[in-house]
Amino acid sequence: MVHTVTMEVQRYTVHQLSTLAGVSVRTLHYYDEIGLLSPAARTESRYRLYGEPELLRLQQILLYRALEVPLVEIGRILDDPDYDLAAALRRHRQALEQRMTQTRALLSTIDKTLVRITEDGMSMTDAELYEGLSQETIDRYKREAREMFDPQLVEASEKRARKMSKEAWAALKAEGEAVNQALAGMIDRDPADPEVQALITRHHATIEPFYHATADIYRGLGSLYVEHPEFRAYYEKYSLGLPEFMQRAMMHYADHVLAPGEVARR
Repeated sequence: MVHTVTMEVQRYTVHQLSTLAGVSVRTLHYYDEIGLLSPAARTESRYRLYGEPELLRLQQILLYRALEVPLVEIGRILDDPDYDLAAALRRHRQALEQRMTQTRALLSTIDKTLVRITEDGMSMTDAELYEGLSQETIDRYKREAREMFDPQLVEASEKRARKMSKEAWAALKAEGEAVNQALAGMIDRDPADPEVQALITRHHATIEPFYHATADIYRGLGSLYVEHPEFRAYYEKYSLGLPEFMQRAMMHYADHVLAPGEVARR
C-alpha cells in the first residue's frame, strides 16, 4: 500500500513577516499596494499570507533599499525575466564590502572628532571633519548648507558642534535616535496629537544646541526633510512617510508654540 505524504508549506501572516524581517506592517502593506511584494495567498478573511519565495524577494528588496535604490527601480530589477538571485547576492556582498571600507574611514573620523571637540581652541580641517567622503561631496555639503541657510548661522553651528563635549554629543545623538524611533511609531496619528507634539518639543530641543531654531527656521527644516533626497532617505529608514509626517508636526509646533501670534494674525 502506498502512503501519500503531504508537505505543509510554511506560511507567514503579515505580522509574523513584519517581526521576522524587522519592517513595519505598514511598509509591507505599502509594498503590496504598489505591486513590489504581493502575498502568496489570502485567507478567507482576506488576511495576507507569505511563503518562502516572498521572504527571499523581501530580502532582496531590503538589500537594495540598504543600497538606496529607489523602490520603482527595485521592482524593475526583480521583475526582469533574466534576474539571477545568486549573481545579485554576490553584487550585494561586493557593494556592502565597499561600504564597510568607507564606514571604517568614517568611524576613524568620528574618533578623531570626539578627541578634538573636547579640546578648547582646536578646530578640525575640512579633510579631518569629512574624512571618508569625496572632495566633491564635501564641497556640495558646504555649498548646499550655505545656500539654504544664513552662511553665518552655518559657520556658528559648525563651531558649536566642534566644541561640544564627548558626553554631550553622545547624549544628543541618543536623544535624536529615540525621538525618531518614537515618531515613526506614531505616524498614523494626527500631527497635532499631544504625544506627537511632546516628541516634536524634544526634537526641537536637539536642534537648539547648534543654532536657535526660530519658527521660520524650524518650518524650513521640516520642508528640507521632505525635499532633500538625503534627508528624506535618512528619515525613511525609520518609516516610509516619516518625512511628511514630521514636516506637518513641525509646522504645527512652529505655528502654535514658537510663533502663536502669527497664527492669530492670519
